[in-house]
Amino acid sequence: MPTIVVEVMPKAELLDPAGKAVTGALHRLGHSSIAEVRIGKRFELRVDGEVDAELLTQVEEVAADMLANGVIEDVIDVRVEGAGAAGETH
Repeated sequence: MPTIVVEVMPKAELLDPAGKAVTGALHRLGHSSIAEVRIGKRFELRVDGEVDAELLTQVEEVAADMLANGVIEDVIDVRVEGAGAAGETH
């Protein structure tokens, strides 16, 4: 069963308070070589059958309309993983 993975991240120009907190914690633990952490979201949509271009287009629309808040987030990746995956990335 293929899975369509959608990754959403805060817009690059916006502050990521959670990422900043993790970066600070990592520095306090001695991991000073990690310059920045940004925290996003990953959605996995399992589908029946093959994933074709039409379905990927529908998922991209759903991602933009429902999975990401367009004011503060960007959909950065939509890809297929698992059995029946066409290997496409958008």
